Amino acid sequence: MRNWTVAGAMAFLLLTAAAAPSWAQEIVVGLNAELTGSIPVVGQSSRNGAQLAVDEINASGGLEVGGRRYTIRLIVEDNEDDAASAVAATTKLITQDRVVAVIGPNASRNAIPAAQIAESMRTPLISPWSTNPATTQGKQYVFRACFIDDFQGRVLAAFAREQLGAQTAAVLFDIASEYNKGLAEVFRASFEALGGRVVAWETYTTGDRDFSSQLTNIRAANPDVLLLPNYYSEVPLQVQQAQRLGITATVIGGDSWGAAELLELAGSTMEGMFFTTHYAPDIATPKARQFIEAYRARYGATPDDVAALSYDALHMLFQALVQAGRVDREAVRDALASLEDFYGVTGSMRFEGTGDPVKSAVVIQIRDGKFTYYDSVAP
Repeated sequence: MRNWTVAGAMAFLLLTAAAAPSWAQEIVVGLNAELTGSIPVVGQSSRNGAQLAVDEINASGGLEVGGRRYTIRLIVEDNEDDAASAVAATTKLITQDRVVAVIGPNASRNAIPAAQIAESMRTPLISPWSTNPATTQGKQYVFRACFIDDFQGRVLAAFAREQLGAQTAAVLFDIASEYNKGLAEVFRASFEALGGRVVAWETYTTGDRDFSSQLTNIRAANPDVLLLPNYYSEVPLQVQQAQRLGITATVIGGDSWGAAELLELAGSTMEGMFFTTHYAPDIATPKARQFIEAYRARYGATPDDVAALSYDALHMLFQALVQAGRVDREAVRDALASLEDFYGVTGSMRFEGTGDPVKSAVVIQIRDGKFTYYDSVAP
C-alpha cells in the first residue's frame, strides 16, 4: 500500500470511476483506521467504537431509510499510520467496496490526503479525530466529529493565561506532523494575543527519541508553561527527559494525549498535568453513560475520546441516511451538511456551512493516575 501517492491515486480514480453503486438490503460503510504503525491504540479504539455503533443498529433490526430496513456492513482498512496507505485504503473503499461513506482516518497527517481522494470521488468522509483545519478546508464532502485546532489552540492559550496565570510559554512539537505543527502555531498566536510571551519554540521530527538539546534550550528560557502538542506515544518520554533536566513548568497538551496508554507509559510522572479533549467519562451524560457501559461490557475497558468520536461519527452518518431518505452519496452529503442538533456521546454539535461541527471542549487533569474532568469550554 505504501507505493500510492495522492496524485497517482487520483489518476487511478479517473480511470476506474464507475457508475454510482446500487445497494441491496445492506448499507456498506468503510472505516480507515491506524491499526498498526506508531499510534495503534488510536486505530483500535476507532474500530471498537465504530463496530459497537454498527452492531447496535443491526441488533435493533437495522436502519430504516426511505421506508426500507437495511443492515449495516462495516469494512475496515488499516492505513498503517501512513499517508500513502491512507490514500490507498480510501481508494479501495470507494472504488472496490463501493461504500456509501468513509469513516476516518483519525490522525490529521493521514486524514488530509485521504480527504482529497474522497472529495475527488464525491464520497462523504467523516474523520472522527482529525482536528487540523486542512482536512475539511475547501471541501464539500468531508466532515469531522471533533472540534478543530483553531478552537483547541485558543482554549489552551486562554487556559494557560487565565487559569494557570502563565506569563511565558515554551513549545516543543513535531515539525513533520500536521496536527502537532498546526496546534502549536495556533497556541502561539493566541497566547501572544492574550499578552503572553512564547520564550522557546523547539521542534523535532517524527521518530526522534532524544529531546535533550531542545529541552536544554527550554530550561534556559524558564517558561511558566510547556506545551507538548504531541501524540500519547511520544509525550511520556518528553516529560521524563524534561523532569530529569529540572524543568518545572506546568506541562499542558492537546487531545492527542487522550489514550489510556499514556498513563501506562508515563507512570506517575505526568501527575497534575492538563490537556484539552472531546469528552470526559467521569461527567458523562445519560447517553454517554449508556455508551460507556456497553463499551466496557464488550471490550473490558473505558472508551477513550477516539472510541467515543468514532461511535458519534457512525451515528452522524446514520442520522444523515435517515434524513436523506435514500442510500445515495450525494443525498448523504447534503444531509450531513444540513445536520442540526446532533446529540452524541461527545456532546451536541451542528454544522454551519462547513464540515466542522460547532461543539465544546473539555479540559482534563491527570490526577491520581486517572483522567479527571477539570473544566468545559464552549465555542
